[in-house]
Amino acid sequence: MVRGSANPPHRDTNCPIDANGVDRGATRSADPSRRYTPPVTTEDRPTSLTPTNRALIRRAQETRERVIARLSDHFAHDALDVDEFERRVTVAQTSDNPADVEALLVDLSDIAGAAASVPAVVPTVVPALLPDERDRDTLYAIFGGIDRRGTWTVPRRMRVVTIMGGANLDLREARFPPGVVDIEVTAMMGGINIVVPPGLAVQMHGSAIFGGFADVNRAPANPDPDAPLLRVHGLAMMGGVNIEMRLPGESERGARRRARLELRAERRAQRLLDRQR
Repeated sequence: MVRGSANPPHRDTNCPIDANGVDRGATRSADPSRRYTPPVTTEDRPTSLTPTNRALIRRAQETRERVIARLSDHFAHDALDVDEFERRVTVAQTSDNPADVEALLVDLSDIAGAAASVPAVVPTVVPALLPDERDRDTLYAIFGGIDRRGTWTVPRRMRVVTIMGGANLDLREARFPPGVVDIEVTAMMGGINIVVPPGLAVQMHGSAIFGGFADVNRAPANPDPDAPLLRVHGLAMMGGVNIEMRLPGESERGARRRARLELRAERRAQRLLDRQR
């Protein structure tokens, strides 16, 4: 006996199969007056801020910059060690509550003349000269090295590739466009080092195969759209990608010397503690 098959549902060829594999044309009613409307996703919603929200975010950013500048003053005068300085800067960068950011200065006394002794720690923001889709650059270090430092303009998107080579990006005196700055890195049997000022918000994550990739999150949950936000991501294979925070004008030798002195002080304190036990 031959079984009869039901008529297939009406399918509109103008309605494609969506990302979930659902045939919108087959499930639509045969009524041509009813059209399928895709669901609204978070990407489709407007991201513009209301004047009230923008004012609150801007106030938090101004408090953040002022507190980080004060922390940098105390760090430059050896009132804070490297670990405590980075801890407090991280709290200041990630907190959206101005009161929590102000609390980072409660136990620190004023330093006479400190305001004029430390250069600005907030990155310089300049208007973008090119559209976002054209504001990009690619750097290759193959059996060689790249060193970007001093005053230079960071593009909206940058790609850095090192193959048996090295790259050093010093962003302390660089000029940034407002908003997110994206750097994609690939280090194969090589290394990439990025130096940032304390006032720059940073998000950094990546994958490492027989290597190392630093994971850093020093960015607020609600960033100021007018302030730069550095995002670094990529892959390290038999190589390393590192980021370090240094004050403007501080040399690599000075940073190493400061770390050695702090390590010696910690060892002396530990020996004194052991003797007292």
